Amino acid sequence: MIRVLIVDDHPAVRTGTKTILETAGMEVTILKNIDEIIQAASNPSFDIFLVDLYMPDINGLELSKRILQVNPEAKIVIYTGFDINTHFDLLINAGISGFVSKMSSSEQLVNAIYCALNEEVIIPLSLLRQLRRNSISANNNFEENSIITLSNKEQNILELISKGYTNKMIAEELYVSQRTIEYSLTKIFSKLKANSRIEALQIAQKYGLISNLFIPDS
Repeated sequence: MIRVLIVDDHPAVRTGTKTILETAGMEVTILKNIDEIIQAASNPSFDIFLVDLYMPDINGLELSKRILQVNPEAKIVIYTGFDINTHFDLLINAGISGFVSKMSSSEQLVNAIYCALNEEVIIPLSLLRQLRRNSISANNNFEENSIITLSNKEQNILELISKGYTNKMIAEELYVSQRTIEYSLTKIFSKLKANSRIEALQIAQKYGLISNLFIPDS
């Protein structure tokens, strides 16, 4: 029997998810106390940790890192109602085994758990399209035969800028320091030969390096 530990701060979500998984024949435990969760992770008590990404006391990414510190073999599936696209690299680098939306059907939730156990991942179409953009490069008119490329992180930063995020807000969103964001912006401006955030957005969008986004007035 598959043993699942649910970590989520929403009572209705915990109860509904527990019912779905138990109906699928899984053994489900719910824990809210961080110390109890880490203690449970230190023993081979669970096959899957189903962890909410956004919680008031600790975010799911940080909790996942702590679980993996005491149990490097732990299988962790991030369970969230928010878009994980901007966090994809961070989650994968942290050692996450999978992710599933809280908007998913019962079948999709169960399948995500089975996939994680089989070391497979179901990728939403929206994320697949974003990953495809990682390989996109655009010919430009700066220099003949020159190529502009943006990393996934740089695309994320520009997309957050288009939403009106400040450097501090972007740093918090991507779980990095503000200095890291400032350094990344310097690289982006250099690549795009841009002098401002708005100009960088316009150039990146013109050459297909980011999706068509709302660009605020300068």
